[in-house]
Amino acid sequence: MFLQRSAAAVARRAPVRAFAKVRPFTSSVARFDSKLDKPGKIVSYEEVKTEDDLLAPGAKPGTIPSDLDQATGLERLELLGKMQGYDVFDMRPLDASRKGTLDNPIIVNSAGDEQYAGCTGYPADSHPVNWLTVSRKRPIERCNECGNVIKLNYIGPEKDEHGHDHHGYEEPKTFADYVRPEYWYR
Repeated sequence: MFLQRSAAAVARRAPVRAFAKVRPFTSSVARFDSKLDKPGKIVSYEEVKTEDDLLAPGAKPGTIPSDLDQATGLERLELLGKMQGYDVFDMRPLDASRKGTLDNPIIVNSAGDEQYAGCTGYPADSHPVNWLTVSRKRPIERCNECGNVIKLNYIGPEKDEHGHDHHGYEEPKTFADYVRPEYWYR
C-alpha cells in the first residue's frame, strides 16, 4: 500500500511532457538593418567621427567576444577613451575638500541641459546624500542641510542641434521662485 501511494504521488508531480511526445513551437525574429550589413572595425578614440564608427565588429566565429568586440554606442566610446587614457564621462568625484559658497561654488561640468549632484555635506559624509539639480536656467543650487553651493559649468553645444523647444517643458516651481528679486543671487 505504501508503494502504491508513493507511485501515485510521483505520477501527479511529474510533468506532462515526460509522458507525451509534444514538441513545443518556437519562433525567432531576425532584424536586418542596412547599417549592420557590413561589420564594424576597431578604430582609435581620435578616429571616431560618426555613429557608424561606434559599431562593433563582433567576434570571429568560434571565439568568445571581448567587451571591445561587442560594445556599441556610448559604451564603445567610453572603452575606446579609457584605452587612450581619457575619461570620456568625467567620472571623478566632486571636490569634497571644501564647502562651496556663493563666491566660490563647487563646479559641476555637464554637456546636458541639467545635471544631478549628490551632496554628503562638509566634512564629507556628515549627512545623508541630498540630490541637487542644477540646470542651464538655474545654474546655482544650495544644499538644504549643510548650505554647500554647487554651480553648473555647461560644456555642451551652444544651440540645440535637434531644433525643438523640449516640448514646452517648464521647470517645476520651488521656494526659490517666491524669493524677492533683491535677494536673488546673480
